[in-house]
Amino acid sequence: MSDDTIRLVTVGRILRRRRRLLAVLVVLGALVGYGVSVLFPPRYTASASVLLPGPWEQRELITQVEIATSSAVVDRAAGELRWNGVSDSELRDRVSAETADGNIVKISGTAETPERAQRLSDEVAQQFVTYAARIANGTTGPDEAAGPEALREQVTRTNRRITDLANAADPGQTVESVQARTELEKLRSALQDAMQKLEEADPANNRAGMVVMGPAARPTGEAPPTRLQLIGGGALLFFIIAVIGHLTATRVDRRLRSGPEIAAALGTALLGTVDVPGDRRAHRPKARGARARFRRLLGLDVRWDLPVPRSSGDEAGRRLRHRRVRARLRERVPTARRLLVVVPDDDEVARRAAGQLAAEAEDDPGLRVVEVSAARPMVPDRDTESGAVIVLSAGVRTAEELAGVAEACADGGHEVVGVVVAGPVRARRTEPADGPRENATAGAAVHDHATGGVA
Repeated sequence: MSDDTIRLVTVGRILRRRRRLLAVLVVLGALVGYGVSVLFPPRYTASASVLLPGPWEQRELITQVEIATSSAVVDRAAGELRWNGVSDSELRDRVSAETADGNIVKISGTAETPERAQRLSDEVAQQFVTYAARIANGTTGPDEAAGPEALREQVTRTNRRITDLANAADPGQTVESVQARTELEKLRSALQDAMQKLEEADPANNRAGMVVMGPAARPTGEAPPTRLQLIGGGALLFFIIAVIGHLTATRVDRRLRSGPEIAAALGTALLGTVDVPGDRRAHRPKARGARARFRRLLGLDVRWDLPVPRSSGDEAGRRLRHRRVRARLRERVPTARRLLVVVPDDDEVARRAAGQLAAEAEDDPGLRVVEVSAARPMVPDRDTESGAVIVLSAGVRTAEELAGVAEACADGGHEVVGVVVAGPVRARRTEPADGPRENATAGAAVHDHATGGVA
C-alpha cells in the first residue's frame, strides 16, 4: 500500500471518529470569520480603463502601470477628491493598476462605498492621462517653456518675422531684393521641414494621446474577501488545522502498538494476545466529572488512531487464546499457585480481559487482579504470589509508562513473568449471548481487587 493510500485512510478515519469535534471546530471557525468580517467593514472596487494608442513593448506598459500608481498621480487625485480622514498614503494603498490585452491599463480603486470607489478610479485615470501627456511633452519640470509646445510657438513667431522681413524688403526687381526674398523663403521652408521631421521622429507625439475609455462602472458587490468568504475561510482553516493537528499528533505519538514492543519495554516475554468482544461503547474509559462528560460529548474519550476492531471469532477461538496464555504461564512458572495480574485502571479493554482470564484460570494458577494508576503506579507487596502478569491494550502506553509499571512491580517484590496484550473485537450478532457471564467474571475480578487492598 502506498503512502498516499495510507494518508487517505488515516484522514478518512479522522473524519469518521472525530466528526463531532470537527463539526464543533468548523462552527467555531465560521464564528471567528464572522467576527473578522464585523471588525473590517466591506469594501467596493471599481475599475477604469485607459487606452494607450500606438505600438508598446511589454516593459513600457509595465512602466505606465508604475506611473499610474505613483505618488505623483495619486496625490493629484487626492487633491481633487479632498476626502476627509483619508491620507495620501492610505489612498495610494487603495489604488492598483494592471495591463490588459490591447495596450490597455486597468486602474482600480477601492473605497467604503460604490460611489467613492467609482469616483476614485475615474479621478486616478484622468490624472494618469494628464500626467502621462506631460511626460510625453517634456513639461513635467519647472521650466515648461522648453517643451515642444513652446518650441512650436517659437517657430510660429519666427515664420511671422520672416514674413515681415520679406514684406519690408525692397519691392523692386533688383537682383539684391530678389535674392533676399528668395533666401527668406528658403529659410521658411527649411524651418517648416525641420519641424515636421522633428514631430515625425518623436514617438512621444504618437503616445501622448491616451484616452480614458469611459467612466468606471459602479460596483454592485463587495470586493473580496466578502463576509461569506471570511466565514467559509474561517471554517475551512479550522478544519484543516484540526486534521493536520491529528496527523501531527499521530506522527509524534510514542505509544507502543505491537506486542513485541510492549514486551521489550517491560523486559519480559509476550504470553499472547486475547480478544475482548463488545461494542465500542463498552471500551470507553470509566472517568467521571464535567471534563469526562465533555470529552465523551465530543468523542474524545475513544482513540481514533487505532485500527478498526476486527470481527470476533467464535467463543471456542477466544477460549483457545486464553488456554494458550495459561499454558505459557505454567511453562514459565511451573510451581506457581498464585499470580498477581496488574491492569491499568483506565484501560477498560485490559480490565475485561484480566477479569476473563482470572475467571477461567480458577486455581491453575490462581490470578489476583489489581488495578494501578499508569501515572503513579503502586503495586501491593508480595504475599503468596509467585510473580506478576501485566495485562494491557496495544497503542495505549508509552515505553516510559510501562517502565514505571515494571519498577512498581519490582518495588513490591514481584517478578514480571509476562505480558498479555488485549485487543477489542466486534461481537457478532448471531453469536450466542453470553455477555452476562463475561460481565459477571469481570465484576468478580474487580471485587477481588477491591478486597485486595491496592494502595
